[in-house]
Amino acid sequence: MSDFPFLSVLTVAPLVGALVVALLPRSRPDLAKQVAFGWSLLVLAFSVVMWFAFRAGGERFQFRESYAWIPRWGVNFTFAADGIALVMLMLIAILVPVVILASWHETDGPAEATADGGDAPRAAVTVRRSAPVYFALLLVLECTMIGVFAAADVFLFYVFFEVMLVPMYFLIGSFGGQRRQYAAVKFFLYSLVGGLFMLAAVIGLWVVGGHTFDWQKLTEIDMATGTGRWLFLGFFVAFAIKAPFFPFHTWLPDAGGAAPAGAAALLVGVLDKVGTFGILRYCLPLFPEASRWFAPWALALAVIGIIYAALLAVGQNDLKRLVSYTSIAHFGFIGVGIFAFTTQGGTGAVLYMLNHGLATGLLFLVVGMFVARRGSALVSDFGGAGKLVPLLAGVFFFAGLASLAMPGTAPFVSEFLVLVGTFTVNKPVAVIATAGIILAAAYVLWMVQRTTQGTLNPALSDVPAMRQDLSLREKVVVAPLIALILLLGFYPKPVTDVINPAVQATMQDVGKSDPAPTAGNPEAAK
Repeated sequence: MSDFPFLSVLTVAPLVGALVVALLPRSRPDLAKQVAFGWSLLVLAFSVVMWFAFRAGGERFQFRESYAWIPRWGVNFTFAADGIALVMLMLIAILVPVVILASWHETDGPAEATADGGDAPRAAVTVRRSAPVYFALLLVLECTMIGVFAAADVFLFYVFFEVMLVPMYFLIGSFGGQRRQYAAVKFFLYSLVGGLFMLAAVIGLWVVGGHTFDWQKLTEIDMATGTGRWLFLGFFVAFAIKAPFFPFHTWLPDAGGAAPAGAAALLVGVLDKVGTFGILRYCLPLFPEASRWFAPWALALAVIGIIYAALLAVGQNDLKRLVSYTSIAHFGFIGVGIFAFTTQGGTGAVLYMLNHGLATGLLFLVVGMFVARRGSALVSDFGGAGKLVPLLAGVFFFAGLASLAMPGTAPFVSEFLVLVGTFTVNKPVAVIATAGIILAAAYVLWMVQRTTQGTLNPALSDVPAMRQDLSLREKVVVAPLIALILLLGFYPKPVTDVINPAVQATMQDVGKSDPAPTAGNPEAAK
């Protein structure tokens, strides 16, 4: 089974589904939704088969396949997956059908109205695209996301990295709320600028690497110190914008606030992980000396991002922008885990990428349910909503607890590993990052209290939709995410067993090893 072309089939399948959905008549929106949902379930089933075919104790990269593309330039369609990529591929396969089901009525009427953060009127925005187009774009996005994580050729990775912007641009710009066009253009321009930095670095890497883009061959070259640092910087800037890390983060609150809830869940839950994945897959193994040299600066940016984004989240009145800022803080934790250069920190960072996708994806989808009912994303337009929709409010509370890494939820395990792995090598960074946990409790509990608790806002009683609790479809949307968050919160071993070998190999590429235990060794403790 290891010889089966899992990755190429997995990449192409959503694209074929997108073409089928796009060709359906606009007069049959329900058919487009059903075909898209069914196709995404097939991709999920195929991904599960691939998961069980992966041998956790086997070769670092499995399911490798390579096909000639541009031989003269040394470009190939080369796919391969290690444990890190496999986990992200499973996250995509899980989230896309959930998002499609959550977006079932996204094109049925006026788009959700979101405010600019002030007292501006929240006028409805008319949807200008058909249901086949919307759901086809979601499948195209799935294709590009799978391709970017499966690519083992640097040029192929760059192509998917750039093409991935297109479906998300149209999802935000055509189906978003207020200021959707501004947010879409800002998202596209930021990512495009980052892509230009990467393109320059990719060309430079091809020149110094002997005219090849093959990841395995590039890790074997002996690169001059100055050259490696400049090339590292080109890749790192692109990935820092994509993640996003402070101070490259300003596009995310606008994009997350304007995007439809489902698209926002994929944007923050998966697309942004391309940045942290790229650092692990390309920056660290290809430029080990530069990675060590830049590590203190990267840690500083990550720690600043944790505190700064958390403080901004506390002051937000727009639910979707608030969740976007919380994600910036979470990416700071992932950055700390990566650049701590310990196995615990690295495993925690990768596990954080998965768990953040599940928890924040759930939070965005639940926020979308509130916004769809109220017609507003402003916290001040709610208040006491739990009295009208207690089940929805309960799921919202659970998603908030998962976001702040409450013990028993999956994000706690990853956050704990990051902090423990960092504390062994850099106590000040770990201590400062821990302060972010306190701030997380502040902004999450404030959000939940002001939205669902307290005295009922009289205006809510005049909104018929606010009296409709979770429907059967919405229960099916949130149930698998809640189950996975609880399962991985109590038993993460199946995932960590897959991640650990890839993280250990990455640390070896960087030339780092875990510090020796200090217990019973006073000299080492010094």
